[in-house]
Amino acid sequence: MKLRYRSYAKAWTEALPIGNGRLGAMVFGDPEVEHMQLNEDTLWSGRGPVDGNNPNAKNVLAEVRGLLAEGRYEEADKMSKGMMGPYNQSYMPLGDLHLKFLHGGVVREYERSLDLMNAITGVTYRIGDIQYKREIFASFPDQVIVVRIEASAPGALNFTARLDSPHPYRTHTSAEHLFLRGICPEHVDPNYYNRDQPVLYGDPETTEAMRFEGRLGVRQEAGTATIDHDGLHIRKASAVTLIFSAETSFQGYDKPPARETEDMAAANEERLERALGKSYAQLRQAHIDDYTALYNRVELSLGASEATEEMPTDRRIKQYGAKDAGLVELLFQYGRYLLIASSRAGSQPANLQGIWNKELRPPWSSNFTLNINTEMNYWLAETCHLSECHEPLLGYIQNLSNNGRKTAEVNYGSRGWVAHHNGDIWCQSAPVGDYGQGDPVWALWPMSAAWLCQHLWEHYAFTKDEQYLREHAYPIMREAALFCLDFLHTDASGHLITSPSTSPEHKFVTADGQKAGVSQATTMDMSLIWDLFMNSIEAIDVLERADDASFRDEIAAALEKLKPMQIGKHGQLQEWSVDWEDEDVHHRHVSHLFGIYPGRQLTEQETPELYRAARNSLERRGDGGTGWSLAWKICLWARFQDGNRTLQLISNLLQLVEEDGTNYHRGGVYANLFDAHPPFQIDGNFGFTAGVAEMLVQSHAGEISLLPALPDAWPTGYVKGLRARGAIGVNLSWEGGALQEAELEVQFGGSCRIRTKEAVLSVESEGKQVSFERVIDGVIRFDAEAGRAYTLRCV
Repeated sequence: MKLRYRSYAKAWTEALPIGNGRLGAMVFGDPEVEHMQLNEDTLWSGRGPVDGNNPNAKNVLAEVRGLLAEGRYEEADKMSKGMMGPYNQSYMPLGDLHLKFLHGGVVREYERSLDLMNAITGVTYRIGDIQYKREIFASFPDQVIVVRIEASAPGALNFTARLDSPHPYRTHTSAEHLFLRGICPEHVDPNYYNRDQPVLYGDPETTEAMRFEGRLGVRQEAGTATIDHDGLHIRKASAVTLIFSAETSFQGYDKPPARETEDMAAANEERLERALGKSYAQLRQAHIDDYTALYNRVELSLGASEATEEMPTDRRIKQYGAKDAGLVELLFQYGRYLLIASSRAGSQPANLQGIWNKELRPPWSSNFTLNINTEMNYWLAETCHLSECHEPLLGYIQNLSNNGRKTAEVNYGSRGWVAHHNGDIWCQSAPVGDYGQGDPVWALWPMSAAWLCQHLWEHYAFTKDEQYLREHAYPIMREAALFCLDFLHTDASGHLITSPSTSPEHKFVTADGQKAGVSQATTMDMSLIWDLFMNSIEAIDVLERADDASFRDEIAAALEKLKPMQIGKHGQLQEWSVDWEDEDVHHRHVSHLFGIYPGRQLTEQETPELYRAARNSLERRGDGGTGWSLAWKICLWARFQDGNRTLQLISNLLQLVEEDGTNYHRGGVYANLFDAHPPFQIDGNFGFTAGVAEMLVQSHAGEISLLPALPDAWPTGYVKGLRARGAIGVNLSWEGGALQEAELEVQFGGSCRIRTKEAVLSVESEGKQVSFERVIDGVIRFDAEAGRAYTLRCV
């Protein structure tokens, strides 16, 4: 299971990513000048937390609502700009490690690879009769990046290692370390905001911005290692282990960065020395043991591969695309690899680019984009058996809610907590837009708390961890529901609506020609609130919260009064409360289909008319889109149980993108299989993996559906290790397009309801037959005991 190439990376989107959740690197693999572009996940611009709340927003809110009630949408759009706050900060690159080899660049038998089975990227080549080999990985146990360089002939390694950074920095040396120290900008404007001074640095001695240190150490076999201000010089060595460690002055989301660097430097030096005290074999094995404990949980086989194992990945994409089942498997597991590499215990959540960024002004600030992208990053976490990797986001939601209480009070005069379209490491919860410079169609969206709370509930639903639900998830969900209760108000028909309301990033056109983003009661708003209220009610029932009985009654009553979804003139699920025209019928966002996926409000069994209307909406959107949009459509078509259509979307995603720049209508993947918006956004990788899992197992509708969206092109295969809600592990095998056998690993006892397209012949556990009932055609039910596995056999 490898990404393979026969030449080194000439572009950043050809380089191979490694990461341990905190440290990341893009490895280029040039035989003559190796380049590793480096990141550390707490390195952001800014001077610490900023009060971005807008006390005038409450007054503007009343005026906007009045304009909307009168149908004056364009005026409401302009007025709502007065509710905005400042732009948030940007994720920063740390620097670069360059290794200049003295053997020249003429090589043969070159290969570059990333092995997903052990999370090690490798480079091999020959010069004359000497074989050179590099292995590079980011170790979570040791919190360092390890570079191993070997030559088959004694004394053949001669190179110089240098560190630099795009930020103001200075290099320093000690007897055994080369290190650089630098500062980040005090402010960085988003890349789409055009101002004369978009990047502002402070004085290196007095700046209040983030400081950082990168430190490089070495252990060589034979030869010499010397360090001076020109770099770390290796001469006549046979094997070398370089270890890189980094630290920043980040002290927490609610504190400014530390002004003094002594603690940062001491922690970094101690970590590096501890790693240098271990052999390469020890470092490598500890890394593999840690990584494979997560990665090896899931296996997927979709049948024979069209390509040979040795075919370069970029050629494989061009020549076969989704026709190569092995390439689909590779991209599926790559998504799991990337989540392990970018989101681990103690790290920040994966941002818009995971943890990999080379730009001072990265696309969309490489921040936490909360109107789809951050959530999509974690759609795979539970279904693909990486629940631990979900934890950084769950912790971030807690921090964001702390700031969001003040925003709810100041901006809206409401209880609970609120957050908007963007977040950063400082957990800004106020709407962005530089106090009126942004567009309300994306800036004025106070629903991210409701969406993020779905992740809190899903973590419980998949793990059944009641202590987590009681102590962490439910209190945050309750506060988000309080905000929604206060934000909702009654319209002329007696329904509860949101106002102002947007369908993220997509404008409508009214019958009288108005084009705007702000309206009332968009379908997405209503769907998110329905989801939050339903999950909160279930949480109260699970926890038996007698003290919240009246609150339960209040949200249950509100649920009944929410403005209902409507079907429009095209037979589509309306995106807005009025049947307006789309500004762009093929728009990349499909926000109004949240109730299909990742929500659970609309199902074929419970809401057939709305389910069909939602499918019509997806048909109208078309099968094109940016990379992450294609990933969302893959998930949606899987929920519509159309395997062949889902595979068509996979085919559209597995298109090689080679050009730079931004495209809002056609995405794909880069040569290194990074998702291409374009530009690079990692959410499409994660969304794709979640979508493939959804094709094979679904459990959102109170039952486990097996192979609900299997395409004809995958007639034979198996999957092991997927997870279903209820803390149930799922292993499946199929032949001739039909389910043969399923094994359910049940952690907690209770009733199991299973939906299959094939008739279930038997259910066994521990060699004994288990009685089951046929509820309806295609659905069986049986009672499961905790800690047992159950095998279902079909026709």
